[in-house]
Amino acid sequence: MSTTITAPVLIIGGSGIVGSQAAQTLRKLHPDLPIAVGGRDLAKAKSVADSLGNAEAVSIDLDRADLGQSAGKAFSAIVLFVKDETLNSLKYAQAHGLPYLSVSSGVFEVGPEMAHYIHKPNSAPILMASTWLAGSATFPVLQAARDFSRIDDITIAVVLDEQDMGGPAAFADFERLTQSAPNPLTLKNGKWHWIKGEEATRRFTDIDGIEVEANAYSPLDVLSLGVATDAHSIRFDMAYGESASRRRGGPFSTEIVIEISGQLKIGEQTTTRLDIVHPQGQAPLTGLHVALSVERLLGLSGGEKVAPGLYFPDGLMEPDYVIARMKEFGTQFQTSTPENHLWVSGEKRHIARA
Repeated sequence: MSTTITAPVLIIGGSGIVGSQAAQTLRKLHPDLPIAVGGRDLAKAKSVADSLGNAEAVSIDLDRADLGQSAGKAFSAIVLFVKDETLNSLKYAQAHGLPYLSVSSGVFEVGPEMAHYIHKPNSAPILMASTWLAGSATFPVLQAARDFSRIDDITIAVVLDEQDMGGPAAFADFERLTQSAPNPLTLKNGKWHWIKGEEATRRFTDIDGIEVEANAYSPLDVLSLGVATDAHSIRFDMAYGESASRRRGGPFSTEIVIEISGQLKIGEQTTTRLDIVHPQGQAPLTGLHVALSVERLLGLSGGEKVAPGLYFPDGLMEPDYVIARMKEFGTQFQTSTPENHLWVSGEKRHIARA
């Protein structure tokens, strides 16, 4: 560890399914890093903290400006796994100059967070990590995009298994972002476009070669990739139901299908397809990406501590490093053409299609 951190990283919602996974991953990456597991249920938070070692449980009250903490309490960073409608967690981070990371905001909800940053731009580094699984789609797109001199179209389709929702906080986020949100945002022919009606539904071919219906969705990947890749069109869709692995009789998995169309640097016009699968579902991937973001914010990997500012994950970390970690933590990758793919028993098999 290049930097010694003495105050704990506060993970609000750290006793939930995904939050505890992030805490466990952070502990694996940094055995000596102190962690504070925050939540409303102190007994549940203590159970997670005890399993981590060098960790404590803290009771969090998001309705209070001090989060319910004593005046002398110190943290090194704040990670938010629940929706904080008061944004007291962000204001607390700014008041104490702490790195802040959130994963629960939709595109239509980022205004208040941005307003806090604009009014106090030099107070704290604010990482808006409400991309799909905190960066699990964005970084592979950016790595694959390096081969292109011009990108015409990026489509991302993800499968969230209905048995892989997570805890109550995750379900509340899902309901808010899919049912209460306005129309999803896409980039279409170089113009930002809010879609609705039939246009919001798309069919894509999953990792088993089966057509699946998905609905347009707009996590922050759409905004970040729209700027980072200069693609002409970007669309993100989500299918909520049965993952391919569970359809085959196995446990649920999480799946990401990425297609990039454009001109390669060698001059060829092509479409590249990238299938990404984690056989244990979405929690390990989300936990990993949050842990990688925390270590970067604190200067534990990839450089010095991050200066105050407003960031997306891809503004702080290199795709090669992140993807290497994804593979190390069990993520499976396969590149093909859209016409030539099939995933069988965890391995990619190329098939000829008429």
